Amino acid sequence: MKDAGRKDTGGPGEDTVTPAPGQSRDGARSRVDDVIRIVLADDQALVRAGFRALLDAQPGMTVVAEAADGAEALVLAAEHRPDVVLMDVRMPGMDGLTATRRMPPGPRIIILTTFELDEYVFEALRGGASGFLVKDTEPAELIQAVRVVAAGDALLSPGVTRRLIAEYAGRAKEPVAGMDLSALTDREREVLALVGTGMTNDEIARALFMSPATAKTHVSRAMTKLHARDRAQLVVIAYESGLVRPGWA
Repeated sequence: MKDAGRKDTGGPGEDTVTPAPGQSRDGARSRVDDVIRIVLADDQALVRAGFRALLDAQPGMTVVAEAADGAEALVLAAEHRPDVVLMDVRMPGMDGLTATRRMPPGPRIIILTTFELDEYVFEALRGGASGFLVKDTEPAELIQAVRVVAAGDALLSPGVTRRLIAEYAGRAKEPVAGMDLSALTDREREVLALVGTGMTNDEIARALFMSPATAKTHVSRAMTKLHARDRAQLVVIAYESGLVRPGWA
């Protein structure tokens, strides 16, 4: 393991909420840094070695630690305070899903799966992951994914969101009793429901007869009021609250 410095925040994303000075609760960091700190969690040493070689070769990135299971990932995340954790979903002992749920605030988690629509992906998003990647993704896509997530954005394209909803949202638990959306205006609730169906800001704007900039503002305000770390979490909240039901997307 090696210690490292600091991170590059990258460019702002579509719905990034501006964090407070220092590291915010949701992991979007605003300190003036120049290195993205990464922890790798995968039970296969060769997979970890490949990811480390790729990421360490990139300017503005460094792998600070490697874990062979979820429990070790939690310990190393507390010790090294990474910006991003690449987490395999299936590991012996504590799996990646459990580790994601137990991860303290700070690191943003990318779930690594063998198949694009892994049965655990929706539960991982519910547990706090910011997105997912298949293990055989192209190197350039992996690098971009790390930068996107480190900058505070969700790693879910609208198309993938729709497919995820169609395939697995129906397996989600019943709506959470008492989940409070009262802080939202009526318009923000409308926007949240459309985010939950996988719509982009442009699509929301057309559906509600507003400008894309206004749609983006409503999405950002909903994220702030609901303490959602990114758009992926808004999708989860839309289902958890019962505002959107499987089959509506």
